[in-house]
Amino acid sequence: MARQPRAVRMNVKFAQNIWGKLPRIAIKALEELTISKSLSVASGDVLYLDGKWYVTHPGLLRVARRSRCVGIRVEPVQEFCDSQAGKWAFKAIVYKSRHCKGFAGFGDADASNTSPLVRGAEMRVAETRAVNRALRKAYGIGLCSAEELSSQPSSISPPREGKAAGQSNGIGSANGQPRLRDKLCLLIRKYELDPNQVKRYAADFCGTESLRDAGRDLVEAFVSTVSEEAAKDRAALICKLNSYSSQPEEVRS
Repeated sequence: MARQPRAVRMNVKFAQNIWGKLPRIAIKALEELTISKSLSVASGDVLYLDGKWYVTHPGLLRVARRSRCVGIRVEPVQEFCDSQAGKWAFKAIVYKSRHCKGFAGFGDADASNTSPLVRGAEMRVAETRAVNRALRKAYGIGLCSAEELSSQPSSISPPREGKAAGQSNGIGSANGQPRLRDKLCLLIRKYELDPNQVKRYAADFCGTESLRDAGRDLVEAFVSTVSEEAAKDRAALICKLNSYSSQPEEVRS
């Protein structure tokens, strides 16, 4: 039996670290996506929700960039827009080359087909959906995009009671995007960081007793900071993390 390419093996490994053991058909589909479109789980290009793969907006943009897409034109479809009612519709056209006539896609969003987590952002959701559909047509990607989902998949936990829609404790996911905890775990594995030191650094960065108590904006900023520091100078980041190793108690997250 032929050995899988390294990119496929890494994708499968990352996917099963996040979503657990995958069925053979899901692994086969991921292998095809990896080979044909160079989609990466670690980069957040695809998500596995309710037993199905979904491509993400960042993943589609990376496909377009690698394919040297020359431009994307987006405009509202005025007859289907009502700002007072929060209803929006956009048309996007993707141009793969200077001589391409364009691949069009439409996207709409209102309170009836979006998650409560993105309430008030229907215009941006509609624009993103239009771009996603146009990109999927242009580059022959049959997967539905996560941003086109009408509501939260059942595998994504809804907001806890007592919190307003759109708020999160910083660990959960929103609108089909990867959980921040998953992103942080991927960074820890990728750069071989000490998880306990990272947890203590996170609590110190966010000014909370534990990462679980921090708001989503703070957690997102921390994940972004760690990613930048690790990519720029891993050795310096390790030195910083070592300063948290002397703390006797482990910060829970």
